[in-house]
Amino acid sequence: MKWTTALKDFEHYLKIERGLASNSIKNYALDIKKLIGYLEIHELSESPEKINKETIQQFVYEVAKNINPRSQARIISGLKSFFSYLVFEDYRVDNPMDLIESPKIGRKLPDTLSEDEINELINNINLSKPEGERNRAMLETLYGCGLRVSELINLRLSDLYFDEDFIKVTGKGNKQRFVPISKINKKYINIYRNEIRVHQKIQRQFEDILFLNRRGKQLTRAMVFTIIKRLAVKIDLNKNISPHTFRHSFATHLLQNGADLRAIQQMLGHESITTTEVYMHVDKSHLEDVLNNFHPRKKD
Repeated sequence: MKWTTALKDFEHYLKIERGLASNSIKNYALDIKKLIGYLEIHELSESPEKINKETIQQFVYEVAKNINPRSQARIISGLKSFFSYLVFEDYRVDNPMDLIESPKIGRKLPDTLSEDEINELINNINLSKPEGERNRAMLETLYGCGLRVSELINLRLSDLYFDEDFIKVTGKGNKQRFVPISKINKKYINIYRNEIRVHQKIQRQFEDILFLNRRGKQLTRAMVFTIIKRLAVKIDLNKNISPHTFRHSFATHLLQNGADLRAIQQMLGHESITTTEVYMHVDKSHLEDVLNNFHPRKKD
């Protein structure tokens, strides 16, 4: 079996069997391509079925010199999944990654913005330009609904259930969930679509996409990143922020104001509550209040 064939089959498996998003599949493929590149550079002809753990260990040792522990762990995880797939399909009888351990990495706490910082970012959007109303509606939706950037750019007009105060969000693995939307968020989306978007010449296949670029096509992830980075520079914000920062802030502020962790999990679209629990470490100030208010041996 050739590496290119094995990689193509693995990508197909990730898409069809596991239902992963295209970005996740791309990241898995990059990990395998790094190994393929290493074999080519060192003129090693080991096939996916025959490659041994010593070669893989040497590859991991080489890449570890130039990347941080978190990136190392991701590559090792990707390779483990790839060889597990080959074992599952009976191409191999063993997984050469079984004895290779990932580096110990601490749990990275997400960066967040305060309410004042979010307000300042949004208030500094230039509304004299047509894209200003779009940008305000986008940032309000990132923060107001806790969306991933991929979920934001794929949001459709047909996903807006404003009469019921919900939007339908398509998340990782094409899993759908309904997320509540506030009156202020609906207000800014309606301003954008009724006063700006309605006057655009929209390209075919993008008629139902909510947020469009100036050419009437779907926005890219990179463009949303750029919009946020420019706003941060404009207000001299000394933080490295991204669209995901608004999602983190959404969850953190809900938790700080007493929201139930399970409810936050559902709104974020996390499969496991352990993923959501990272926000418990961001701000522990409310935990003492919870103990004092609800524990039977609380102080008078």
